[in-house]
Amino acid sequence: MSAGYRCIPARHAFGLPLPPAPAFFPYGIYAVPEISTVGMTEQEVRQRGINYETGIARFRETGRGHIMGLQQGLMKMIFSNKTRRLLGVHIIGEGATELIHIGQAVLNLKGTIDYFIENTFNYPTLAEAYKIAALDAWNRMAR
Repeated sequence: MSAGYRCIPARHAFGLPLPPAPAFFPYGIYAVPEISTVGMTEQEVRQRGINYETGIARFRETGRGHIMGLQQGLMKMIFSNKTRRLLGVHIIGEGATELIHIGQAVLNLKGTIDYFIENTFNYPTLAEAYKIAALDAWNRMAR
């Protein structure tokens, strides 16, 4: 993190210009269940006329979800059909606010669906939902 972000309160106190907000800011709602989001929503993608595909993973489909006995929780990922880039991640369920940062990092690095398909996620973890959701989207994408 740059020094500019660490001293926002001091810059504000002295009337100095603030650094720009991050391009991909993760939002978290600390409720039961947790909700977290980063990037574009499907509505925003449609408004921009982007041809896209979504992928869904239910936490009960992950090894960790089985161990934890989860019956609820899901992750939705949105990808551009043209560029294959990740456009947004939306999570509801156990640990959503912890899981969202993987999506945030990939968005900041302009990553594509291929990152999730080609990489290994620790097993059993809820982060495995990234791979499951990416494969779900990939199965419907035009190739």
